[in-house]
Amino acid sequence: MTLIDSLTSALARREAKSSRRRLTVLPQAAVDFSSNDFLSLSTSSAYRDRFLSHLNNTPESFPFASGGSRLLDGNSAYAEELERFVATFHKAPTALLFNSGFDANVGVLSSIPQPGDLILYDELIHASIHEGMRLSRAGRRKMFAHSSSAALRDVLKAEIEADRGIQRGTRNVFIVIESIYSMDGDVAPVKDFIQVVDELLPRGNGYFIVDEAHATGVFGPRGAGVVQQLGVQDRMFIRVHTFGKALASHGGESPQIISFSWNR
Repeated sequence: MTLIDSLTSALARREAKSSRRRLTVLPQAAVDFSSNDFLSLSTSSAYRDRFLSHLNNTPESFPFASGGSRLLDGNSAYAEELERFVATFHKAPTALLFNSGFDANVGVLSSIPQPGDLILYDELIHASIHEGMRLSRAGRRKMFAHSSSAALRDVLKAEIEADRGIQRGTRNVFIVIESIYSMDGDVAPVKDFIQVVDELLPRGNGYFIVDEAHATGVFGPRGAGVVQQLGVQDRMFIRVHTFGKALASHGGESPQIISFSWNR
């Protein structure tokens, strides 16, 4: 069987199971019940006018493309100014821009946990975080039941009892959650999780990583997210916020620009 025959056969099997997906273009009059454009800013005339005004008043010497990675020659004063604004807006010491939401979650989880560290994650966490954990150097990954502080307590307690490094505070524990879960729309019990971690990890080796992609723009002061709505930003190690959903910069599962900020 040739490659074309094989692919054609695979498509036919998907067609038979009604699992073949196709790109569609929705009519302009369609009502939106499925996209991440929560505030309808992508079709706002005021938003469009502000964007075009900003674009047209940009100096001619300002490039529209990076020309390379930021580590080489693609960095800009504009990007650094944006990062400073994001950090100030989210009341964090610093912020960092990523190319996409997927890239941010993969980058954070694959690089920050160190060998021997433990990652605890909500069972409904986003696929991009699973990919980051797959590439992570962390020693172990353990799932806990969705938005259950009791389940987090049970899993964390068992890990502490089994690992003297966690008991002594020489190994780190990363607790990974979303503040708003897109498929169900429920809000994580962030304060309950903090209480569990404070009780079981008194040496301060517990670190929260919170994906706020679906909270950005619609929850908290000026859309700053659930964490700031609760006033617990000083307890979060990393927060992931997106420009790609409510802020209408770019849609889909992987926003075009996302930032993360941390406190310790």
